Amino acid sequence: MRSLVYLGFLSLLLFSCSATHRLSMTVTEPAVVSLPKNVQRVGIINRSIPSEGKGTLAKIDAILSAEGMQLDRDGSQAALQGLADRLRTSNRFEAVVILDSLPQLAKGTLAMPAALSREQLRELCATYGLDAVFSLAYYDTATQVRAEIGMREVTGTLGIPVKVPMHRLDLTTALRSGWRIYLPQVPLPVDQWEYTDYLRVSGQGINPVEALESIRNRKERVLDISRQTGFVHGSRLEPSRIRVGRDYFVRGNDSFERGKRLAQTGAWNEAAQLWEAETAHPKDKIAGRAHYNMAIINEINGDLEAAHSWAKDAYAIYGNREALRYIRILERRLAAQAELEMQLSGLTPE
Repeated sequence: MRSLVYLGFLSLLLFSCSATHRLSMTVTEPAVVSLPKNVQRVGIINRSIPSEGKGTLAKIDAILSAEGMQLDRDGSQAALQGLADRLRTSNRFEAVVILDSLPQLAKGTLAMPAALSREQLRELCATYGLDAVFSLAYYDTATQVRAEIGMREVTGTLGIPVKVPMHRLDLTTALRSGWRIYLPQVPLPVDQWEYTDYLRVSGQGINPVEALESIRNRKERVLDISRQTGFVHGSRLEPSRIRVGRDYFVRGNDSFERGKRLAQTGAWNEAAQLWEAETAHPKDKIAGRAHYNMAIINEINGDLEAAHSWAKDAYAIYGNREALRYIRILERRLAAQAELEMQLSGLTPE
């Protein structure tokens, strides 16, 4: 017990004596996928027809839902609609069209099929006046069943409790889909991504049929998940905002202590004035930490170039080792910012 108390005290001491403090900030990341500005008309195709080769899985689905392969058909259509909704609400494109009745392009596979050939893609774009094609390359639902039999007490016809068999069915449905984006002038897909989601439902009854009939809205829930998958997939073309963590120095002299308290109240500019005054400190350790903190405050204010300059001086002139790692972070952010600005201005290279 004494050892545990000692270890707890030591951990608290080390934490309280840390030279840095953690902050979090929101940064904007560029879209995962960039398309040229001249891509204005896009088509969405479904290559994912239910395959007769699904065998047992398709039969299980037919028994469970009385829908069989229709569940895959409806689910894939819901996924296409979700993607179309996301692309249309982004206001990025002049036209977003779901293309039906393209059996020559459909494949009944359970994984990524061969990519569209360049000839197929160019013919598709020429026929429908498209600048890009979004493809649902495959879509599949597979259900696993776990059955249990127990006993349940019910009231009989004479009011006497009797025990009857109780059947329980646990269904786990995996929804898998794969997506691609094509440009007619590029020989390979410019993006490829896959998703796997799960739906778990249960039912019970005095026999397996009643247990199955007690499961409600399974199809509707599959369609909702599929629609959401398509909607989320469309976000790959949009910038995203994420939270990141940064450490800044709170120890060295009284200016760092006061700066910490100001920062904790949101007075970052007042804290920066204290840190900037310490950048000329005669001790390299203090000056280096002050330069590092100035890099942090400039990143908070959105000036990544200035942040990079302060961080470089913190390491190159004053030997602050934490600054070297931070320099790499800022270099990645500068590259991401350049890509983001290019995306937002519509100057994505063609």
